[in-house]
Amino acid sequence: MQIVAIYLAGLLFGLGISISGMANPAKTLNFFDVAGGWDPSLAVVMVTALLVAAVGYRLVLRRSAPVFAPRFQLPTSRVLDVKLVGGAVLFGIGWGLSGFCPGASLPALGTGRMEVFAFTAALIAGMFVARGLMRLGALRASAATA
Repeated sequence: MQIVAIYLAGLLFGLGISISGMANPAKTLNFFDVAGGWDPSLAVVMVTALLVAAVGYRLVLRRSAPVFAPRFQLPTSRVLDVKLVGGAVLFGIGWGLSGFCPGASLPALGTGRMEVFAFTAALIAGMFVARGLMRLGALRASAATA
């Protein structure tokens, strides 16, 4: 049943991205073009998503545990470190240059457009590079304390 819930959540997300037009990189790029043909629809999608998430969290966190897990796994750290800020900067640069965020690129793969596949390949490569850098940092830290 858990896998069905995962697929339904992914389907709902993909439909939302597609229906809102956010799988089209021109929508994102036009949002950033404040001096030209500015398109505020991305802001509307973001605000709507924040409202839905806020209501969803309030309802779900009233439960003692999630449906498919023994406990909730919520972030506890409030530290703004180099990894968080650096990741946010890279995310923003990639989004601004390509017009795709990772969430919107996955439903857009269905369009068969080459730039979507190129972005997704770069995204996956970046994830492997980031993982490698984190492992390297952990190795250096453990070597320094040994």
